[in-house]
Amino acid sequence: MTSTEIYLLLAILGVLVVTGGVVLARRRALPPAKTPAELTGEPPARALEGATRRAPEVPVRPLTAEELARAAEQERYVAGLARTRGGFVAKLARLFRGRPRVSAELREEVESVLFTADIGAKAAQKLLEQVTDLLDKSDVADADKVWAVIRTAARQILAVPADPLDYSPNPPPYVLLMIGVNGVGKTTTLGKLAAFHKAAGRRVLLVAGDTFRAAAGEQLEIWARRVGCEIHLGKEGADPSSVIHDGIARGAREGFDVVLCDTAGRLHTKKELMDELQKIRRSCAKALARARGVVETEVRGPHDTFLVLDATIGQNALAQAVLFKETMDFTGLVLTKLDGTAKGGVVLGVCDELRVPVRFIGIGEKVDDLRPFDADAFVEAMFGDPDDARA
Repeated sequence: MTSTEIYLLLAILGVLVVTGGVVLARRRALPPAKTPAELTGEPPARALEGATRRAPEVPVRPLTAEELARAAEQERYVAGLARTRGGFVAKLARLFRGRPRVSAELREEVESVLFTADIGAKAAQKLLEQVTDLLDKSDVADADKVWAVIRTAARQILAVPADPLDYSPNPPPYVLLMIGVNGVGKTTTLGKLAAFHKAAGRRVLLVAGDTFRAAAGEQLEIWARRVGCEIHLGKEGADPSSVIHDGIARGAREGFDVVLCDTAGRLHTKKELMDELQKIRRSCAKALARARGVVETEVRGPHDTFLVLDATIGQNALAQAVLFKETMDFTGLVLTKLDGTAKGGVVLGVCDELRVPVRFIGIGEKVDDLRPFDADAFVEAMFGDPDDARA
């Protein structure tokens, strides 16, 4: 081996020695790797188990049938009241958006919106007092608190004390008399009510007590075929009291569960027409008394009398209801056409003025869009998330 080769070999060995020393020094400088036990502070066996175990999955509870039905019902209410939410509710939402400073001008704007909202003066005053009390306690209007106050006040107005409807009297049948002015949708509402009872497994008889309006009997007959129930018809121009009496008697005789009686539209300003309703009511009492085998004085009339109001006419509907109440006692209200108007707040005004419960509302044209009234669902649909309202 030459001297050159020896020098080259010694140089290579020197480089290897230096490199190995550097690596060894770095390893000594690093702290030793911690075991799972040292990292978790647990015994070695448990620490190793924890290092390899996955986080437990949280099971998702499926919704119950009742919860699904409730959610679907709420969606129907929200869709049906879309126009009302786009009316005075949307105006209020704009006032409180962005946490505005409380001022006399803001109070005046709130008052203006409420008193032009077709909810009735008394109901508007109650809502205004609640909102004003809240605003007086703060320099800035907190929208969430304002809507919470409005929802609470609205529920209080709609919470009219009333017993649940009893569709199974002893002896049957349950008899309902439907009243209202022309054009509010009495006959259509009766047809939808027939479908409601039919779906519940009840045997239904429709009674065409509107013998004055042309084709009223034919319209109800179409509903009877559509629903799959029976109908009792009188001759055109016949005495409506007689037709309804005979229809109730037939319902009792043939074992029907529910008898739904239509009437002609009555102008609340015409005394003679309103007196005719009293005659019809007495006919109902007479037929039910005979069915029960008791004297007529022991029966006041049908089990329920519903006044149908058209929500699209706003406070005029409230005026109609007040005048009807002076002449005819009714046990429940039906508000129709809520889906076609921004005046759905009239429900608050009617309840507050009359203290008569709303039993059904119409929120669409489909058969099942006549819904049993749910005050909580109604309030949430109107005021639950006002930021979604559109003008």
